[in-house]
Amino acid sequence: MEEGPSNGGLLYHEVQEGKLCAVHCVNTVLQGPYFSELDLAALASDLDKQERQVLGGELQPEHGDFLADGSHNVSLEGNFSIQVLQKALEVWDLEVVPLASPALEESKYNPEELENAFICHQEDHWFCIRKVNGEWYNFNSLYPAPEHLSKFYLCAYLDSLKASGWTIFTIKGNFPKECNIPSESASGFGQWLMPDDAKKITESCNKQQVTRATDIEKQEMDMLYATREDEDLNAAILASLLDASNSTSGYGTHISGAGESSSTLGNEAHMSEAIEDGNKNEKDNTEQEPASTSSPSIVKNEDDPNIHG
Repeated sequence: MEEGPSNGGLLYHEVQEGKLCAVHCVNTVLQGPYFSELDLAALASDLDKQERQVLGGELQPEHGDFLADGSHNVSLEGNFSIQVLQKALEVWDLEVVPLASPALEESKYNPEELENAFICHQEDHWFCIRKVNGEWYNFNSLYPAPEHLSKFYLCAYLDSLKASGWTIFTIKGNFPKECNIPSESASGFGQWLMPDDAKKITESCNKQQVTRATDIEKQEMDMLYATREDEDLNAAILASLLDASNSTSGYGTHISGAGESSSTLGNEAHMSEAIEDGNKNEKDNTEQEPASTSSPSIVKNEDDPNIHG
């Protein structure tokens, strides 16, 4: 079902404020600042009262700590339950139906033609995917502007969300056609954009993200090169120190060798002198031995009568 032009062709988008993504989600479904956080908080309070009345206003064991905890429809941080979003959209005769419902079997295969809006939820985040003036946009409040989605990409995107554990609801009914656009958004964080302006903002932010990623990669590479240069410098310094150490050690060995040579020469000189002294002593002994070892000389005694002349 095609939707006619609305709001003069403008897109209404709200940028994330605190944890008010449920507020942003409801307003982008309606394409205008229809609800504030106070409005949703009042709806949450009404739901709490109705639930307490159903429970009899008394804490029962099977009810756990529901009454003791206060509200199960809004957290202290401002996150709202699906029941609150349903109540808000019911004010505009819109129905919230899980996309997994058997009644929406055809919408699973042809969502771009059969549906006009989806709300997606995972953990503490809500966002809206909405068809405005025949074109699909992702109104995620974490984005600076609505992101255009082609019909082909819409199917793939919904499938990827389901595969990632997101719960998806489709919105049925007649959406508001026109919103009284004030000079400033009542919520304080909404903005009206022409599709071309939204495209420029998205492209600019994507370019900045790519540039930022490139800068980070460049910084990481510079740090890697600097680390390598430091390692090379340290290696060169270490090699230089080792060369210097080896040179000093060789010089000491040379001196030591010279000392050993001098010592050896000195020892050889002493040994030579000792040998010469030994030879001299042996010679002297040799010259003296004949006198001490020869036969005693016969002395002629002229007075000996046995000796004849």
